[in-house]
Amino acid sequence: MDALDSVVDPLREFAKDSVRLVKRCHKPDRKEFSKLAMWTAIGFVVMDSWDSS
Repeated sequence: MDALDSVVDPLREFAKDSVRLVKRCHKPDRKEFSKLAMWTAIGFVVMDSWDSS
């Protein structure tokens, strides 16, 4: 039973931490999402042009 607890306890802690993280985080509004998407696209373009050199 102790071996089973040593496997289950870390999973239980991970689940509790994950739930706490999801509750704490907020969803981005449309403006924030658009800004994030734009900067991500710019990053991809920069990395692609740097890789082609």
